[in-house]
Amino acid sequence: MTTEKLRVAAIDLGTNSFHMIIVEESRGKGIVEIDRVKNMICIGRGSISTKMLDEGAMQSGIAALKNFLVLAAHHGVAPENVIAFATSAIREAKNRVDFLKRVRDETGLKVRVISGREEAEFIYYGVRNAVKIGKAFDLLFDIGGGSVEFIIANNKGVQLLESRKIGVARMYERFVFSDPIVRHDIKMLEQFFSAEMVSAVAEASKLKVARAIASSGTAQNIARMIFAMNGSPNKASLNNSLFTRKEFQALYTALIPLGSLERRKFTGLDANRVDLIVPGLILIDMIFRLFNLNEIVVSDYALREGMVLHYLKDQFNAVGEQEHEFELDIRKESVYELGCRCDWNRKHSEHVATLSLQLFDSLASLHHLEAPYRELLECASLLHNIGSFISISSHHKHSQYIILNGELRGFSPTEIEIIAHVARYHRKSPPSEKHTAYSILKPTQKRAVDVLSGILRLANGLERGHRQNIQHAAVTVKGSVITLHIKPRFEPDIEIWSAELLKSWLETVLQKTIIIEAS
Repeated sequence: MTTEKLRVAAIDLGTNSFHMIIVEESRGKGIVEIDRVKNMICIGRGSISTKMLDEGAMQSGIAALKNFLVLAAHHGVAPENVIAFATSAIREAKNRVDFLKRVRDETGLKVRVISGREEAEFIYYGVRNAVKIGKAFDLLFDIGGGSVEFIIANNKGVQLLESRKIGVARMYERFVFSDPIVRHDIKMLEQFFSAEMVSAVAEASKLKVARAIASSGTAQNIARMIFAMNGSPNKASLNNSLFTRKEFQALYTALIPLGSLERRKFTGLDANRVDLIVPGLILIDMIFRLFNLNEIVVSDYALREGMVLHYLKDQFNAVGEQEHEFELDIRKESVYELGCRCDWNRKHSEHVATLSLQLFDSLASLHHLEAPYRELLECASLLHNIGSFISISSHHKHSQYIILNGELRGFSPTEIEIIAHVARYHRKSPPSEKHTAYSILKPTQKRAVDVLSGILRLANGLERGHRQNIQHAAVTVKGSVITLHIKPRFEPDIEIWSAELLKSWLETVLQKTIIIEAS
C-alpha cells in the first residue's frame, strides 16, 4: 500500500446495539485494535412486528453514530476509511431509506445495508482470523438480535452461508410472553428453531461436522456465566475458550426457571441481556442437540472484524498487492505480529526457534511429547525475548505477561498458558511449585513446560552471541549421556560457555548428563 499505516473504523448497526471497532494495519505488526465501543440502541425495538423503526430509537442511533465519528476522528481515522454496515432490523424496516438519509444528512456517514448472506460471509472472514479452522468442517454461527448466521467451512473454503430470521430480539418479541418463561413458550421456540435450522443441520450431517464456533455476544455472555459457575477467573478475552454440552446444561437448568429479577443477580450475565438471554439459551440448547455437538468454541472476532479484513483485502487488491497477509496461518501470523509490536530481534528469535525445533526432534525418543507441543515450543522460542521491550533484567517475566495478555489468535487459553510459561523459564530460575501460575497447571502441562523450557534454555544458550553461529544442533544418546553435536560457522566458545551454564535444567528433566561437542 502507499501508506505505512492505515487506520480503519468499522461500524455495525445491529438490531440490539451499534458497535464500532478501530484498528490500525501496518507492515509487520499486522492488524492492531486501537479502540472499540458499543451502544445498546435497540434500533429493532418493536420493529420486528411493525417493520417500522421507532422514532426514539432512530434519534438515539444518530446520536450514537455522531459520537462514534468524533471518536474515530480523534484516533486519526480519515472519513473515507470509516465503513458502516446495517443488518437485520434496518434491512427489513419499511422506513430504512428515511433513516439512512437522516444518518447521511446529520453525520455524513454512508451506511450500506447488507444482505443476510453477505453478513454470514463477513462473519466467516472474522472468525477464520481468530480461530484456527482445519481440514474438518466446522459450524460457525453468530446470534444477532434479528438474525442468526450459519456458516459451514474448513480450511479450503465455505460450503454453506445462511442467514435465518431467528435472532434473540425477534424471538423474544414473538414467543416470550411470561417471566419466567413457561414450558409452552419454550416448546414453541424449540419447534421454530428446529424448522429454521433444517437445511444447515442436513448439510452439517452430510459433511460430518463435529465442532461449532460461536461468534456472538450471546455466546460470549453464556461462556462467561459458565466460567463463573466453574470458578474460573474472568478473562478479558474469551477467544478460543470452549464450553461443553454438560457445562452448558448446568447453566441452562439453573437459569431458565428464573424470573428477570433473579437472572439479573446471576454472576456474569450482562445487564443488557437479562431478557434476551432466555431465547439465546434455548437456541444454543437446540444447536447442541440438533447438530449433535459436544462442545462450542468461542470466537472474539465476528462481523466487525470481518468487515475490516474484507475492506483491507480490497485495499491491497486495489493497488495490485498480493493477499498473502490474509492467507497465512493465523497462529504463526499472530505470533509474528506480537513480536513486531514489541520491537523484537527477529533474526535472533527465529534462530533460537530453529535450534529449539532441531533439539525437540532429536530428543523425541526421550521426551515423548506429541507434535502439537512442537508448535508451542516454536512459538515460545519466537517470543521468548519480547519482554526486553519493557526491561532487560526481568524480561523473561515480562515476556510471560505479554504473551498471556497479547491476544494471540488461533490458540486455546491452555496453549497460550504453555507458551507463556515456556518463555518465562527460558532463563533464570526453572519451573517451581512455589510459582503460583505454574503450580496450578495440570501434571501433563507441567511436564510439557519442564521439557520445552529445558530445550529453549539450551537453544537460547547456543545463540548467546546473537550472531546465528550454530548452524545445526543434534544429539546422540548412549546410556545416561546425551552428546550434543553442534555445527558452528565460527569458533563457538561463547555459545558453548553459555549452553554449559543453561543445560542443567534439561539434564534434570531428562535425567541425563549433557556433553557438548563442536564439529
